[in-house]
Amino acid sequence: MNSPRMTRWGGALVLVGLLLGASGCQKLKARDELNKGIAEYKNVQYTKAIEHFKVAVQLEPTNLNARLYLATAYANQYVPGSETDENIRVGEQAIEEFQNVLKEDPNNLGSIAGIASIYFQMKRMDDAKEYYQKQIQMEPANPEPYYSVGVIDWTMTYQPRIVLKSRMKIPADQPIKDAKERQALAERSLPLIDEGMQRLNKAMELRQDYHEAMAYLNLLYREKADLVETPQEREELTKTADSWMDKSLATKKAVELKEQEKQQQGAAGG
Repeated sequence: MNSPRMTRWGGALVLVGLLLGASGCQKLKARDELNKGIAEYKNVQYTKAIEHFKVAVQLEPTNLNARLYLATAYANQYVPGSETDENIRVGEQAIEEFQNVLKEDPNNLGSIAGIASIYFQMKRMDDAKEYYQKQIQMEPANPEPYYSVGVIDWTMTYQPRIVLKSRMKIPADQPIKDAKERQALAERSLPLIDEGMQRLNKAMELRQDYHEAMAYLNLLYREKADLVETPQEREELTKTADSWMDKSLATKKAVELKEQEKQQQGAAGG
């Protein structure tokens, strides 16, 4: 005859078994939903993929792979430049899901890069820059985030200059002669210009044929030329900008020729 104690333990073991079985079943269902979502994602059916990923996350909240796929699917639905409420909501959902991954894995590189990219596309430059800087710390040998910071720094200097010239009715290609206005703009913009140049130079150090970085370095030199006092300084900086633009165009052409040759060799070999 079983003792009351043995009966209690037996019941507990049955309950544990049932719970483990239910948990295992949920995980299997979650993996099935994840696989279905991945299949839809690869077919560029992001709306259908999102629904599968959402179910996978509900069934297995600790599955960071499912969460990352969900965030990335939202990010792929975001349309840069569109200011509709729906599009903004999609962008914010992507950021929220990437942040959910970071709560569990603060060093998740895919989420950090994803947030940086979405913020950049949403023109939230300060936020984008923060996450690109984090990406640089984690991937110091990757030229892309250095380039992105350089682009952001140019954007954050170009826009105020254009606004100022428009307000003062100064043609875009003419210098700012008002010393007070120019100095105020220089105090704000020069640190960004210097940082942007440093980041772009680092990007080119890591990728020597980075012609896009050369083009933006040219633009930053032009921004700096608008902030100096003398025509001689302006002329010197403009010449430097021209040289970087020439180098960018030449490098781009060389890259394109190299790619064409590779394609021709591949076609001949096939």
